[in-house]
Amino acid sequence: MPEAPEAEANRLRIERKCLNRTMEAAEPGEDTEYIELPGDNERARLVGHQFTQTHRHGKLIFAGSKTGPWIGVHLGMTGSLRPFDEEDGAPDYTKFLIRFEGDRRLAFRCPRKLGWVRVVDNPEEEIERIGFGPDALEISRDAFVEAIGSSRGAIKSALMAQQKLAGIGNLWSDEILYRVGIGPERKGTDLSEEKLAQMYDEMRDILKAVMDTEATYRKLPDDWLIRHREEGAQCPRCDGEIVRTKVSGRSAYHCDRHQE
Repeated sequence: MPEAPEAEANRLRIERKCLNRTMEAAEPGEDTEYIELPGDNERARLVGHQFTQTHRHGKLIFAGSKTGPWIGVHLGMTGSLRPFDEEDGAPDYTKFLIRFEGDRRLAFRCPRKLGWVRVVDNPEEEIERIGFGPDALEISRDAFVEAIGSSRGAIKSALMAQQKLAGIGNLWSDEILYRVGIGPERKGTDLSEEKLAQMYDEMRDILKAVMDTEATYRKLPDDWLIRHREEGAQCPRCDGEIVRTKVSGRSAYHCDRHQE
């Protein structure tokens, strides 16, 4: 599932290729019965306006202007935002399409139908309405230690709880825990403030590094878990083995030796 770094890569595509272009139409794609999209009146609000700025909060992507309206996008499991020119044709699984003046288009591609697109007045109100916590790159160290350290459940689940911390999901929670040597089922209340502060620093380093590659995983260092995220793989940091377990119904990959 796309997380903060993947959402940031999608935000950048809009920023680079879709700003300051007047929208002529906003249309649903095909096979959209089970995906949340703006209705006729909401889509009409976009026509005649331009996106002049973008914003990301956690896994959410926003594009709009100072006076609005904005679109808010959640990529779901497999969604992506794809700018393209008319002559190139829309990508497959396009669920929502914006037509700008000229040839530029913006498609929301979502094969598994679990994402959504909304027309909102501003990002701040939508983030508050959804109830997401601070963005993982905006939260302070003290607030992180309090939010994650007070969790009596599995530490992996706490990192993934969007109401506590927005932007971390299955993939990068595993990477954070791998980096600090903590098992995914440890409780936040069992960890020292020093270890939680280390986790905060590693989280920021990981997210920034992935964003620097625009979520191109092959560009990440070979000793990262994501390059060996397969059951039975040898841990590149020790003589351990990568194992797969279930934590709160989600798969967790970790080293059976250096993560305790």
